[in-house]
Amino acid sequence: MKAHNPRRGSMQFWPRRRSKHSFVKVRSWATDGAAKKALGLIGFKAGMTHVQVTDNRSKSMTKGEKINIPVTIVECPNMLAYGVALYSRCKTLGLKKVGTVLASEISKEWKKYASRSLVLAKKEVKKLSDYTEYDEARLIVLSAPFATGAGQKKPQVLEIAIGGSKEDQIAYATEVLGKEIAAKDVFEAGAVVDSHAVTKGKGFQGVVKRYGVALVSHKAEKERRHIGVMGGWTPKRVDYRVAQPGGMGSHLRTVYNQQIISIGEDPSVVNREGGFSAYGVLKNNYILVKGSIPGARKSAVLLSAAIRPQKVKNRVFAGAPELRYVSVRRKSEY
Repeated sequence: MKAHNPRRGSMQFWPRRRSKHSFVKVRSWATDGAAKKALGLIGFKAGMTHVQVTDNRSKSMTKGEKINIPVTIVECPNMLAYGVALYSRCKTLGLKKVGTVLASEISKEWKKYASRSLVLAKKEVKKLSDYTEYDEARLIVLSAPFATGAGQKKPQVLEIAIGGSKEDQIAYATEVLGKEIAAKDVFEAGAVVDSHAVTKGKGFQGVVKRYGVALVSHKAEKERRHIGVMGGWTPKRVDYRVAQPGGMGSHLRTVYNQQIISIGEDPSVVNREGGFSAYGVLKNNYILVKGSIPGARKSAVLLSAAIRPQKVKNRVFAGAPELRYVSVRRKSEY
Protein backbone atom coordinates (compact mmCIF):
# COMPACT_ATOMS: atom_id res chain seq x y z
CA MET A 1 0.00 0.00 0.00
CA LYS A 2 1.40 3.39 -1.01
CA ALA A 3 1.85 5.77 1.89
CA HIS A 4 -0.03 9.05 1.59
CA ASN A 5 2.51 11.79 2.15
CA PRO A 6 1.39 15.13 0.69
CA ARG A 7 3.93 17.91 0.43
CA ARG A 8 4.06 20.60 3.12
CA GLY A 9 2.92 24.05 2.02
CA SER A 10 0.98 24.86 -1.12
CA MET A 11 3.01 25.62 -4.24
CA GLN A 12 0.05 27.62 -5.49
CA PHE A 13 1.44 30.67 -3.69
CA TRP A 14 5.11 30.88 -4.57
CA PRO A 15 7.35 32.63 -3.77
CA ARG A 16 5.95 33.67 -0.39
CA ARG A 17 6.87 37.32 -0.34
CA ARG A 18 5.36 40.30 1.39
CA SER A 19 3.04 42.63 -0.45
CA LYS A 20 4.84 45.78 -1.59
CA HIS A 21 1.94 47.94 -0.47
CA SER A 22 -0.73 47.85 2.22
CA PHE A 23 -3.41 47.91 -0.48
CA VAL A 24 -4.01 45.51 -3.35
CA LYS A 25 -3.37 45.71 -7.06
CA VAL A 26 -5.44 43.99 -9.74
CA ARG A 27 -3.86 42.81 -12.97
CA SER A 28 -7.01 41.56 -14.72
CA TRP A 29 -10.64 42.68 -14.69
CA ALA A 30 -13.81 40.92 -15.79
CA THR A 31 -14.98 43.04 -18.70
CA ASP A 32 -16.80 40.64 -21.03
CA GLY A 33 -20.51 41.37 -21.15
CA ALA A 34 -20.32 43.76 -18.22
CA ALA A 35 -22.73 46.65 -17.81
CA LYS A 36 -21.76 50.30 -18.19
CA LYS A 37 -20.47 50.89 -14.67
CA ALA A 38 -17.39 50.60 -12.48
CA LEU A 39 -16.29 47.00 -11.94
CA GLY A 40 -14.88 47.42 -8.44
CA LEU A 41 -15.55 48.93 -5.03
CA ILE A 42 -13.22 49.82 -2.15
CA GLY A 43 -14.46 48.97 1.34
CA PHE A 44 -13.14 48.44 4.86
CA LYS A 45 -13.36 45.17 6.77
CA ALA A 46 -15.29 45.63 10.01
CA GLY A 47 -15.64 42.04 11.23
CA MET A 48 -17.71 38.89 10.87
CA THR A 49 -21.05 37.61 12.09
CA HIS A 50 -23.64 35.08 10.98
CA VAL A 51 -27.02 35.61 9.36
CA GLN A 52 -30.10 33.51 8.76
CA VAL A 53 -31.44 33.33 5.21
CA THR A 54 -33.93 31.30 3.22
CA ASP A 55 -32.08 28.82 1.03
CA ASN A 56 -33.08 29.42 -2.61
CA ARG A 57 -30.59 27.09 -4.31
CA SER A 58 -32.49 24.87 -6.74
CA LYS A 59 -30.71 21.59 -5.95
CA SER A 60 -29.98 22.15 -2.28
CA MET A 61 -31.14 19.60 0.29
CA THR A 62 -32.32 22.51 2.46
CA LYS A 63 -34.17 24.40 -0.29
CA GLY A 64 -36.84 26.67 1.17
CA GLU A 65 -35.55 26.22 4.73
CA LYS A 66 -33.82 28.67 7.04
CA ILE A 67 -30.06 28.21 7.14
CA ASN A 68 -27.26 30.02 8.97
CA ILE A 69 -24.25 31.26 7.01
CA PRO A 70 -21.14 33.23 8.04
CA VAL A 71 -20.73 36.69 6.52
CA THR A 72 -18.12 39.43 6.53
CA ILE A 73 -19.28 42.99 7.11
CA VAL A 74 -17.59 45.47 4.77
CA GLU A 75 -18.22 49.17 5.36
CA CYS A 76 -18.43 50.98 2.02
CA PRO A 77 -18.34 54.78 2.18
CA ASN A 78 -18.83 56.55 -1.15
CA MET A 79 -15.78 56.68 -3.41
CA LEU A 80 -14.77 59.74 -5.40
CA ALA A 81 -14.36 59.46 -9.17
CA TYR A 82 -11.27 61.63 -9.27
CA GLY A 83 -9.98 61.01 -12.78
CA VAL A 84 -9.86 58.90 -15.91
CA ALA A 85 -6.83 57.00 -17.26
CA LEU A 86 -6.78 56.28 -21.00
CA TYR A 87 -4.91 53.33 -22.50
CA SER A 88 -4.07 52.05 -25.96
CA ARG A 89 -3.47 48.39 -26.75
CA CYS A 90 -0.11 47.21 -28.05
CA LYS A 91 0.34 43.69 -29.43
CA THR A 92 3.70 43.25 -27.72
CA LEU A 93 3.53 45.43 -24.60
CA GLY A 94 -0.16 45.15 -23.70
CA LEU A 95 -1.80 48.31 -22.37
CA LYS A 96 0.11 51.55 -22.77
CA LYS A 97 -1.08 54.70 -20.98
CA VAL A 98 -2.04 57.52 -23.33
CA GLY A 99 -2.99 60.16 -20.78
CA THR A 100 -4.74 61.05 -17.53
CA VAL A 101 -7.57 63.51 -17.01
CA LEU A 102 -8.54 64.61 -13.49
CA ALA A 103 -11.73 66.24 -12.26
CA SER A 104 -11.59 70.02 -12.49
CA GLU A 105 -13.84 70.53 -9.45
CA ILE A 106 -14.43 68.42 -6.36
CA SER A 107 -16.24 69.17 -3.12
CA LYS A 108 -14.53 71.07 -0.32
CA GLU A 109 -14.61 68.02 1.97
CA TRP A 110 -12.75 65.90 -0.57
CA LYS A 111 -10.13 68.57 -1.29
CA LYS A 112 -8.88 68.33 2.28
CA TYR A 113 -8.09 64.63 1.97
CA ALA A 114 -7.37 64.37 -1.74
CA SER A 115 -4.37 66.64 -1.22
CA ARG A 116 -2.79 63.74 0.70
CA SER A 117 -2.75 61.75 -2.52
CA LEU A 118 0.14 61.78 -4.98
CA VAL A 119 -2.36 61.88 -7.84
CA LEU A 120 -2.64 65.65 -7.47
CA ALA A 121 0.97 66.06 -8.58
CA LYS A 122 0.09 64.54 -11.97
CA LYS A 123 -2.80 66.84 -12.77
CA GLU A 124 -3.19 67.68 -16.46
CA VAL A 125 -5.03 70.53 -18.13
CA LYS A 126 -6.36 68.42 -21.02
CA LYS A 127 -9.97 67.29 -21.24
CA LEU A 128 -11.39 63.91 -22.26
CA SER A 129 -12.47 65.35 -25.59
CA ASP A 130 -8.82 66.15 -26.41
CA TYR A 131 -7.97 62.44 -26.63
CA THR A 132 -9.04 60.39 -29.63
CA GLU A 133 -6.49 57.57 -29.93
CA TYR A 134 -7.22 55.15 -27.10
CA ASP A 135 -8.77 51.70 -26.67
CA GLU A 136 -9.76 51.55 -23.00
CA ALA A 137 -10.71 53.95 -20.21
CA ARG A 138 -10.33 53.28 -16.50
CA LEU A 139 -11.65 55.24 -13.57
CA ILE A 140 -9.26 56.68 -10.96
CA VAL A 141 -11.06 56.54 -7.63
CA LEU A 142 -10.26 57.65 -4.10
CA SER A 143 -11.58 55.82 -1.04
CA ALA A 144 -12.94 57.58 2.04
CA PRO A 145 -11.31 56.02 5.14
CA PHE A 146 -11.79 59.30 7.02
CA ALA A 147 -15.56 58.69 6.93
CA THR A 148 -15.23 55.37 8.81
CA GLY A 149 -14.02 54.25 12.21
CA ALA A 150 -10.81 52.86 10.70
CA GLY A 151 -8.79 55.85 11.91
CA GLN A 152 -7.08 56.48 8.57
CA LYS A 153 -6.91 59.79 6.73
CA LYS A 154 -4.98 59.15 3.53
CA PRO A 155 -7.29 57.73 0.84
CA GLN A 156 -6.42 54.70 -1.25
CA VAL A 157 -5.94 55.47 -4.95
CA LEU A 158 -6.86 52.84 -7.53
CA GLU A 159 -7.63 52.53 -11.22
CA ILE A 160 -10.85 50.56 -11.67
CA ALA A 161 -11.99 49.11 -14.98
CA ILE A 162 -15.28 50.18 -16.54
CA GLY A 163 -17.64 47.73 -18.22
CA GLY A 164 -19.00 47.98 -21.73
CA SER A 165 -17.57 49.17 -25.01
CA LYS A 166 -15.10 52.00 -25.49
CA GLU A 167 -17.95 54.44 -26.06
CA ASP A 168 -19.79 53.20 -22.95
CA GLN A 169 -16.66 53.60 -20.85
CA ILE A 170 -16.01 57.19 -21.84
CA ALA A 171 -19.71 58.08 -21.48
CA TYR A 172 -19.82 56.67 -17.96
CA ALA A 173 -16.52 58.32 -17.00
CA THR A 174 -17.77 61.70 -18.22
CA GLU A 175 -20.98 61.26 -16.24
CA VAL A 176 -19.41 60.42 -12.88
CA LEU A 177 -16.17 62.42 -13.05
CA GLY A 178 -15.84 64.53 -9.90
CA LYS A 179 -18.85 62.85 -8.26
CA GLU A 180 -19.27 60.20 -5.57
CA ILE A 181 -19.98 56.54 -6.32
CA ALA A 182 -22.07 54.53 -3.85
CA ALA A 183 -22.03 50.77 -3.28
CA LYS A 184 -25.48 50.31 -4.85
CA ASP A 185 -24.19 52.01 -8.03
CA VAL A 186 -21.60 49.24 -8.50
CA PHE A 187 -23.12 46.00 -7.16
CA GLU A 188 -26.51 44.61 -6.31
CA ALA A 189 -27.56 42.00 -3.75
CA GLY A 190 -27.00 38.47 -5.02
CA ALA A 191 -24.05 39.39 -7.25
CA VAL A 192 -20.92 37.22 -7.20
CA VAL A 193 -17.66 39.09 -6.59
CA ASP A 194 -13.96 38.49 -6.02
CA SER A 195 -12.39 39.79 -2.80
CA HIS A 196 -8.84 41.19 -2.99
CA ALA A 197 -6.99 41.95 0.25
CA VAL A 198 -3.63 41.82 2.01
CA THR A 199 -3.51 39.15 4.72
CA LYS A 200 -2.53 39.67 8.35
CA GLY A 201 1.20 39.95 8.95
CA LYS A 202 2.60 37.16 11.15
CA GLY A 203 6.28 38.14 11.15
CA PHE A 204 9.16 35.63 11.10
CA GLN A 205 7.84 32.12 11.74
CA GLY A 206 9.26 28.62 11.86
CA VAL A 207 8.53 25.73 9.54
CA VAL A 208 5.86 24.13 11.73
CA LYS A 209 3.60 27.19 11.72
CA ARG A 210 4.58 28.37 8.24
CA TYR A 211 4.24 25.07 6.37
CA GLY A 212 2.58 22.68 8.80
CA VAL A 213 5.39 20.10 8.90
CA ALA A 214 5.18 17.40 11.54
CA LEU A 215 7.02 17.61 14.85
CA VAL A 216 10.08 15.37 14.75
CA SER A 217 10.52 12.44 17.14
CA HIS A 218 11.63 13.00 20.71
CA LYS A 219 14.63 10.86 19.84
CA ALA A 220 15.84 13.46 17.32
CA GLU A 221 18.67 15.81 18.17
CA LYS A 222 18.00 18.85 20.33
CA GLU A 223 14.94 20.36 18.65
CA ARG A 224 11.42 19.24 17.79
CA ARG A 225 10.07 22.10 15.67
CA HIS A 226 12.51 21.77 12.77
CA ILE A 227 12.67 19.72 9.59
CA GLY A 228 14.36 16.33 9.77
CA VAL A 229 16.49 16.66 6.63
CA MET A 230 17.55 19.46 4.29
CA GLY A 231 17.52 17.18 1.24
CA GLY A 232 19.70 14.59 -0.48
CA TRP A 233 23.47 14.64 -0.86
CA THR A 234 23.07 15.05 -4.59
CA PRO A 235 22.63 17.67 -5.89
CA LYS A 236 24.79 19.46 -3.33
CA ARG A 237 22.42 22.31 -2.59
CA VAL A 238 19.22 22.96 -0.68
CA ASP A 239 16.24 22.72 -3.00
CA TYR A 240 13.69 25.50 -2.97
CA ARG A 241 10.94 22.99 -2.17
CA VAL A 242 12.43 22.32 1.28
CA ALA A 243 10.43 24.05 4.01
CA GLN A 244 12.38 26.91 5.55
CA PRO A 245 11.55 29.47 8.26
CA GLY A 246 10.86 33.02 7.12
CA GLY A 247 8.37 35.84 6.84
CA MET A 248 4.73 34.84 7.03
CA GLY A 249 1.62 36.84 6.24
CA SER A 250 1.10 40.24 4.65
CA HIS A 251 0.50 38.51 1.32
CA LEU A 252 -1.77 39.70 -1.47
CA ARG A 253 -4.60 37.20 -1.79
CA THR A 254 -7.81 36.86 -3.82
CA VAL A 255 -10.91 34.88 -2.85
CA TYR A 256 -13.00 34.04 -5.90
CA ASN A 257 -16.79 33.84 -6.28
CA GLN A 258 -18.10 35.18 -3.01
CA GLN A 259 -21.75 36.19 -3.04
CA ILE A 260 -23.17 39.47 -1.78
CA ILE A 261 -25.97 38.60 0.63
CA SER A 262 -27.18 42.14 1.27
CA ILE A 263 -26.35 45.80 0.64
CA GLY A 264 -27.57 47.97 3.50
CA GLU A 265 -27.92 51.72 3.92
CA ASP A 266 -28.85 51.71 7.63
CA PRO A 267 -25.78 50.72 9.69
CA SER A 268 -27.87 50.39 12.87
CA VAL A 269 -29.09 47.03 11.53
CA VAL A 270 -25.66 45.44 11.97
CA ASN A 271 -23.98 47.72 14.53
CA ARG A 272 -23.05 46.07 17.80
CA GLU A 273 -23.34 47.65 21.22
CA GLY A 274 -20.16 49.69 21.58
CA GLY A 275 -19.10 48.97 18.00
CA PHE A 276 -17.10 46.17 16.46
CA SER A 277 -14.00 44.94 18.23
CA ALA A 278 -10.85 46.70 16.94
CA TYR A 279 -12.95 48.67 14.45
CA GLY A 280 -15.66 50.81 16.00
CA VAL A 281 -19.14 51.83 14.91
CA LEU A 282 -20.29 51.62 11.30
CA LYS A 283 -21.30 55.02 9.89
CA ASN A 284 -21.89 54.31 6.20
CA ASN A 285 -23.41 51.86 3.77
CA TYR A 286 -22.29 48.27 4.22
CA ILE A 287 -22.16 45.00 2.32
CA LEU A 288 -22.62 41.51 3.76
CA VAL A 289 -20.36 39.10 1.86
CA LYS A 290 -20.78 35.35 2.26
CA GLY A 291 -17.73 33.76 3.89
CA SER A 292 -14.52 35.31 5.14
CA ILE A 293 -12.29 37.92 3.53
CA PRO A 294 -8.50 38.00 4.09
CA GLY A 295 -6.91 40.78 6.09
CA ALA A 296 -7.14 42.42 9.48
CA ARG A 297 -9.96 44.59 10.71
CA LYS A 298 -9.81 48.20 9.46
CA SER A 299 -7.87 47.07 6.38
CA ALA A 300 -9.02 48.19 2.95
CA VAL A 301 -10.41 45.48 0.67
CA LEU A 302 -11.41 45.55 -2.97
CA LEU A 303 -14.55 43.86 -4.24
CA SER A 304 -14.51 43.33 -7.99
CA ALA A 305 -16.80 41.66 -10.51
CA ALA A 306 -16.12 37.90 -10.64
CA ILE A 307 -13.51 37.15 -13.30
CA ARG A 308 -14.28 33.40 -13.45
CA PRO A 309 -17.88 32.83 -12.27
CA GLN A 310 -18.69 29.54 -10.58
CA LYS A 311 -19.80 26.90 -13.10
CA VAL A 312 -21.46 24.76 -10.41
CA LYS A 313 -24.38 27.11 -9.83
CA ASN A 314 -25.72 25.23 -6.81
CA ARG A 315 -22.79 26.57 -4.75
CA VAL A 316 -24.25 30.08 -4.84
CA PHE A 317 -27.76 31.31 -4.13
CA ALA A 318 -30.08 31.91 -7.06
CA GLY A 319 -30.16 35.66 -6.67
CA ALA A 320 -30.24 37.48 -3.35
CA PRO A 321 -31.59 35.18 -0.59
CA GLU A 322 -34.23 36.49 1.78
CA LEU A 323 -32.46 37.83 4.87
CA ARG A 324 -34.29 36.68 8.00
CA TYR A 325 -31.96 37.50 10.87
CA VAL A 326 -28.60 39.16 11.55
CA SER A 327 -26.69 38.10 14.66
CA VAL A 328 -25.89 41.30 16.56
CA ARG A 329 -25.06 41.44 20.25
CA ARG A 330 -27.29 43.94 22.00
CA LYS A 331 -26.90 45.28 25.52
CA SER A 332 -29.69 43.04 26.80
CA GLU A 333 -27.82 39.93 25.57
CA TYR A 334 -24.73 40.37 27.75
